[in-house]
Amino acid sequence: MSKFEDQILRAIEGRHPLIYLHTPEEDRVAACLESLVSRCFPGGSLTSWSCVRGLEPPAEGLDTRDPAAALRHLIEHPRRGFCLLKDLSAFMNDPKVVRSLREAYFAFCRDYRSSLVLVSPVAALPEALEKELCYIELEPPSSEELAVRVAAVEKLFPGKELAPALRSQVLLALRGLTLMEADHVMQRVFSTGAAGDKVLEGIFSAKGSLAKRAGYLEFVPLRHDTSVVGGLENVKEWAEKRKGLFNHDAIKAGLPVPKGVLIMGVSGCGKSLLAKAIAGLWQVPLFRLNMSLVFSGLYGSPETAFHNALHTIEAVAPVVLWIDEMEASLSTPKEAASPQSMVFSSFLTWMQEKPPLIFVAATANRIEMLPAEIVRKGRFDQVFFCDLPTDAERAEILKIHLDRNGADLKDFDLKFLIYCTKEWSGAEIEQAVISARVEARQAGRRMTMQDIEKQTDRMVPLSKTMAEQVKAIRDWAYNRATPASRSS
Repeated sequence: MSKFEDQILRAIEGRHPLIYLHTPEEDRVAACLESLVSRCFPGGSLTSWSCVRGLEPPAEGLDTRDPAAALRHLIEHPRRGFCLLKDLSAFMNDPKVVRSLREAYFAFCRDYRSSLVLVSPVAALPEALEKELCYIELEPPSSEELAVRVAAVEKLFPGKELAPALRSQVLLALRGLTLMEADHVMQRVFSTGAAGDKVLEGIFSAKGSLAKRAGYLEFVPLRHDTSVVGGLENVKEWAEKRKGLFNHDAIKAGLPVPKGVLIMGVSGCGKSLLAKAIAGLWQVPLFRLNMSLVFSGLYGSPETAFHNALHTIEAVAPVVLWIDEMEASLSTPKEAASPQSMVFSSFLTWMQEKPPLIFVAATANRIEMLPAEIVRKGRFDQVFFCDLPTDAERAEILKIHLDRNGADLKDFDLKFLIYCTKEWSGAEIEQAVISARVEARQAGRRMTMQDIEKQTDRMVPLSKTMAEQVKAIRDWAYNRATPASRSS
């Protein structure tokens, strides 16, 4: 039995005559009520109403498209079973409709043989009916429901069935979508002949479109995994060990599902890249929460915008939520009742109570600015410190970026480049290689060792220009955070 069916049965056991379902999935609700009606109301049936078609089955000689007229008819001629009211939330500002619902409530309480189920994509409960309405928020479809829908779409495309190994990944990726959204995605996937990673990309893109409506959530395509990260072996090993724990099988088995990591350290040392790499390794969609837009006022109060962002993320789980430079938005509140303090409080509570398949990848440059409540164990699984790369890590970083920019490694003296880039961040090394390639292209030739040498002579690394700040970050992290690199 699904959780939704259990919620309906509990409402009926409580003899609730008015049930308000917050969901856009009318067809899914209708199918569920149809399957439950004989159990909840033996001998009963399912009636539906919309402002276009009225009551179905219809009432002879009566136009029931008017909601007040339809409710009056149901009160005077009660039908045993469920009555699904599809558009009634749009008429909740009509006193006649509210009065009719109150009268239906008292009439059906006395003789409980039917229940009115209001279904709406918005939670528009009138204050006058708050005590009478039993509110239920329909959760996204389960893996079992999605599996049935995927199988139905597969039958329309013979010979294009999903491989068994891919099927479980697809069902996990579809979680958070409605049945109709899943149907549209799989129809597009099968009609275009996509296979393998392309199937997952299509699903993640659909989730990205859902989150984009919020404005402050940005879908980040999965272009990287941990193989493109130079060094930082402790984080990569940590993520690899937990790859098989971020799924529903782990939840059912009672295994510890990863909650999140806080990655702090020197600017340009791969913190944001690690957030992307973890999502890519686990093949889970990645969304970046833009806290600047949350506090901008463009989407209402910061508290409301932040609540809506978290609600949207919960709707598209499983997901990795990336919060960049957390200290800029969630540093220690200076005023007890400021918007920042309210958002901070909401975030702490949500981190403690959030659904299991939401992994928070947060980054910070100045972790000493964050309150102790955020850093403590239980909210994040681990706090990692990314220091400036070691000699071995700089060698890896150089190889990655030279290869990415079409260079032949045999033409470059890595030992000398490692020496030239001592105390450089990974971002600075990347920029040196890119700048060298640009200059070589302008000269109409391939990039050479001398091109990179020129860039290393010109560039002044952050470790020199901001030496005091870098030292302060390192001093704070000493014995307070887990080194991201094995040799740190």
